[in-house]
Amino acid sequence: METELSVPELIAAALANAETAKTQIAAIRSQMDGPNASEAQAADLRAAYVDLEWLAVDTFTLFERRMQHHFKRGPFSRKLKALLTEAGHTDLADKVHQYYLVTNVLKHGTGASYRELLNLPDALFPVKPTDPNHSEDEPAPSSLVDVDLPGFFEGLGATLIEASEFLESR
Repeated sequence: METELSVPELIAAALANAETAKTQIAAIRSQMDGPNASEAQAADLRAAYVDLEWLAVDTFTLFERRMQHHFKRGPFSRKLKALLTEAGHTDLADKVHQYYLVTNVLKHGTGASYRELLNLPDALFPVKPTDPNHSEDEPAPSSLVDVDLPGFFEGLGATLIEASEFLESR
């Protein structure tokens, strides 16, 4: 029987995987010749970015799954934000909420989470505006949030570890 990884171990693995993906993205970029890049290179770069985005989604989703037992039922992230705020950890509550919104945007594209993140005055990372004609019923467009930004995964990891430590200490 396999032992389940702890949240810090999951985060460490995610950070290592993110570094590998970023290295792959850098290698593809270095081989591209500006606007003369081949369609294959452009497709490889898009695929590498999508992989990195899904790594962010998977990281947050695994965190939620491991920590869900701290709440009876219902929307985990809302309950966690409320609990952190009630305990006076408003900065952490805000960070968890923003990473939750990013996860939703990466999974679903434009919608309520996208609009909320886009309108936050103190967003941790920029959100890219999208084509106003994009339908919410269409698949999520890639790169609404740039998860390749320096510090994105480190911030995600630190936030989730701090939140898990808070929950485990209760």
